[in-house]
Amino acid sequence: MEAGRRRGLPGVRGVGNVGTSPIRRPPGPAHEERPVTDGEPRRRQRTDPSVPAHGADRTDRPAPRNARPARPSRDLRILWWVNAADGLGSQASGLVLPLLLLQLGHSPGTAGSLASVAALTGVVLGPLVAVPADRGRRRRLMTGSAALAALATGVLALACLGRPALWVVVSLALAERLCAVAYEAASRGALVRLATVDELPRAAAGMQMGDQAALVLGPVLGGALFQLARPLPFLADALSYAVAALGVRAVRTPLDTPAPTTPSGSGARRRGTWPERFAAARAGVVTVAGSPVLRLVLVWTSAAGGALTLLFYTALFRLGGDERSTAAGVVLAVSGATGLLGSLAAAPAVRRLGAARLLTVTAWLLPLPCCALMWVEGAVGWGVAFAGLSLLVPLITVVLAGAAVACTPVELQSRTASVLGSVSALAAAGAPALAAVLVTVWSSRTPALLVTVLFAALAGYTQLRAPVVLRAGAAAAAGTGDGRG
Repeated sequence: MEAGRRRGLPGVRGVGNVGTSPIRRPPGPAHEERPVTDGEPRRRQRTDPSVPAHGADRTDRPAPRNARPARPSRDLRILWWVNAADGLGSQASGLVLPLLLLQLGHSPGTAGSLASVAALTGVVLGPLVAVPADRGRRRRLMTGSAALAALATGVLALACLGRPALWVVVSLALAERLCAVAYEAASRGALVRLATVDELPRAAAGMQMGDQAALVLGPVLGGALFQLARPLPFLADALSYAVAALGVRAVRTPLDTPAPTTPSGSGARRRGTWPERFAAARAGVVTVAGSPVLRLVLVWTSAAGGALTLLFYTALFRLGGDERSTAAGVVLAVSGATGLLGSLAAAPAVRRLGAARLLTVTAWLLPLPCCALMWVEGAVGWGVAFAGLSLLVPLITVVLAGAAVACTPVELQSRTASVLGSVSALAAAGAPALAAVLVTVWSSRTPALLVTVLFAALAGYTQLRAPVVLRAGAAAAAGTGDGRG
C-alpha cells in the first residue's frame, strides 16, 4: 500500500485525534528511563516516580469536542518534509532507471531482474538493520545510510555522463538500494518518538500525504529531467538523500531507545552472544504473532499490497498497447492525485468516525471499484476505477499505521515494522507474474474478479475483528501509560 520505492508502513516506508502535548520529553538526569530488554514487560519503569509515563504527559481532562487540533511539533514537521523529499527523489530516479538500461541497449528482462533483486534485498536486510536501530543507533543509521545513498546515487549521476557498463549501473543501484533499505528500517520507530498516542493518526496522515505527493510529482519530474540530461534524475535523488540526512540531524527530539546495559549498570552496550542476537531479531516476529492488532495489520498489508500490485500490473498489460493515450501514465497520475486527497481526508475522518468504524466502512467500499474494473474499457475507465481505490486506501493505511505504532513497544518499533514490511513485500513479489498468467490464460477481467472476492472476504474479516481488536488495543495502550500495552 506504499507509494514510494523505499516506503513501508509508517512506523511504515510507506503515520486525527490530537493530544495536547506535541512531543515526548527527552530523557534527562531527573527522569531517566530504565532500559528495557526484549523479555521484560512492555510497561517501562522510571527512576523518578514524579515524572509521568509516556502518554501521561497529556492533560487528564479530555479535550473539548470542538477544540482545534494542536499544531504539529517542529520535529514532526521536519520528519514530514524529509519523508516527502525522500519519496520525490525515489520516484524521480525509480522511473528512469529502467529507461536508462534500455537506452544503454539492455533488454527489458535485465531491467526487470534488477528490480526484483533490489526488492528482495529489502526483505533480507530490513529485519537485520532493525535490531541495532531499536537498540540506540536509529539516528546514526538514518543519517549514515542516507549519506551513503547520496554518494552512490551521485556517482551514478556522474557515470551517466558517458556510457557506463552494466556492472557499474547494477553495483551503484544495488548500493543505493541497500542504503535505502537500511534508512527505511531505521526510520521505523522514529514517528513514535515525535508524537503522542492521540496524535499518531494525524502524524501517519502527514507521512502518507508526502508519499502520495511524491507519487504524483516524482514521475513527472524524473521524466522531464531525463529528457534534459540522463544524469539529472539521479542527481535529484542524491540531493533528496542529502536533505534527508540533514533533516534527521536537525531533529532535536531523541530518536533512539536507550540501549541495554550490562548487569553492572555501567551503561556499556552489550554485544551479546549469537543466540541473544538471534533472539533479539526474533522479537519482532514474536511481537506480531502475539498482538491481535498487529495480526490485523499483517493481514491487511500483505493481502491488500499483493492485490493492488496485481491490479496495477494488470492495467499495464491491458493498457500498454493503447495508442490513443499514455494509458499507464494516466492511471498512475490519477491514482496519485486521488491518493493525496484520501490522505488529506484521513485524519479528520478518524476524528469523526473513530478508527474501527472508519476501517470497517472503508473495507466494505473497496470491492466496488475493483468490481468496476471487470467492466470498464480504456484508460478513462481504468483511471476512474483506480481513482476510487486510491481514494480509499490511504484511509486504511492511516488507521493501520497509527494502530501499529500505538500497540508496539518503543524498543521493538523497527523490528516489528520490518516484519510487517517484509511479509508485505513477499506477498507483492509474485503479483506481476500472476497478473501475466491470469491475463494470458483467461482475460484481463480475471485479476479484477479475484481481487474483488479477496477484498470482500477481507471486509467480512474486518467487520468481525476490527471493532473488538482496535478498541481492546486502544484500551491496553491507555492502560499502560506509554501507549504500547
